[in-house]
Amino acid sequence: MRFKMNRLALLAAVIVAAAGNLLATDPSGFTSTTVAKGQIGSFDASSYLVKDNGKLWLSFEKTIGKSDGYVLSNVWQPGGSTGWHTHPSYTLVIVTAGTITRYEAHDPSCTPRVYTAGMAFVELGGAHVHIVRNEGNVEADAIAVRLVPAGQPGRIDAPDPGNCHF
Repeated sequence: MRFKMNRLALLAAVIVAAAGNLLATDPSGFTSTTVAKGQIGSFDASSYLVKDNGKLWLSFEKTIGKSDGYVLSNVWQPGGSTGWHTHPSYTLVIVTAGTITRYEAHDPSCTPRVYTAGMAFVELGGAHVHIVRNEGNVEADAIAVRLVPAGQPGRIDAPDPGNCHF
């Protein structure tokens, strides 16, 4: 079942990419620099920990086929934006300086999610389209870690969904 869901997410990303190429919203005042890149074969990894309070912490990842792993340094100038986009897989983001605000295409109320230095979040991939903006007065920086199918782009541009009126 999980394999089918991953295939559906990848198919959704391809459809979004096709539409996104026609009506893409370009990044502005935003740069993403690859700090490190490596390729890894299929793997099935899981970890768990029972914490002192008896609650379970669980992490797992499974890939089939080769993957490209990236560590990225992302920088937003004041007023900068990633443009609307998605990814073939999820991306872990850790804010290292300034403040960034994330908006999601599927949210009709365009609720801002604000992250400051030391905070982290996950950008979901597939059909999960989003935009990240620096709405502050100083540069904002983040480190992103991404694992995608080998040879696939890490970013897929998407059209403005029309729910946020920036």
